Amino acid sequence: MEPRERTQAARDRVPRIDPYGFERPEDFDYAAYEEFFSTYLVILTRRAIKWSKLLKGSSSVQKSMTDMNRTFPDNVKFRKSADPCLQKTLYNVLLAYGHHNQGVGYCQGMNFIAGYLILITKSEEESFWLLDALVGRILPDYYSPAMLGLKTDQEVLGELVRTKLPAVAALLDGHGVLWTLVVSRWFICLFVDILPVETVLRIWDCLFNEGSKIIFRVALTLIKQHQAFILEATNVADICEKFKEITKGSFVTECHTFMQKIFSEPGSLSMSTIARLRESCRAKLLAQG
Repeated sequence: MEPRERTQAARDRVPRIDPYGFERPEDFDYAAYEEFFSTYLVILTRRAIKWSKLLKGSSSVQKSMTDMNRTFPDNVKFRKSADPCLQKTLYNVLLAYGHHNQGVGYCQGMNFIAGYLILITKSEEESFWLLDALVGRILPDYYSPAMLGLKTDQEVLGELVRTKLPAVAALLDGHGVLWTLVVSRWFICLFVDILPVETVLRIWDCLFNEGSKIIFRVALTLIKQHQAFILEATNVADICEKFKEITKGSFVTECHTFMQKIFSEPGSLSMSTIARLRESCRAKLLAQG
């Protein structure tokens, strides 16, 4: 066998399923990923030790159908042929949460969030209580029937962009593009199925620890990093496509560097500013009816 053929054969034997059960695309850059992950493993080990010490100190989670077939269709663990099939686990968690929080019940997007929690914790009960922490405490009104909290925060992001990245805000305003059109999935799914798995998990670490402000930091960093690219857009369809493209590539794959960026790129972002913007944006939405 020729060297080139042996190389291709070796590639063909590489599993196309990542550690979380998701299928990798045909053009997945294994060499770049291996290079990134070889250095990231050191960081993961260091963070695991840090989290272990933190969790021994106190418990941060207090104990106090849906879109089954559309949840992670590219994940082998959610397929009906899987043993065990996590669709049943997901159903149990969402059904239990619907009974627990009847004011929310079930809302689109919760299946992806609960699905990720199940993949990571491998526990129905832990996934349930983490979902409760997110939906009930960290992101109130995101998943209520009116989704007022979610709509409010999308408008807050728009105001932040208007202040910090006025050229991007002017572009969207000039074409009559509402922020919900380009970032609604970022907020509804908390970046699941939008950013790479490892990056989402790092964002969620901060989300559970520091609260919802982290969502604005991530969104602002993505937009600021790709501001020149976004400003090339000349119509509505182009704007929407560019907002999809900025969630791909090495910038978001190299999650440790990305997480460092989100705490420097957006600049000052105080909770008092977020609270003030939430109050004014919420009032406007309620006035609109």
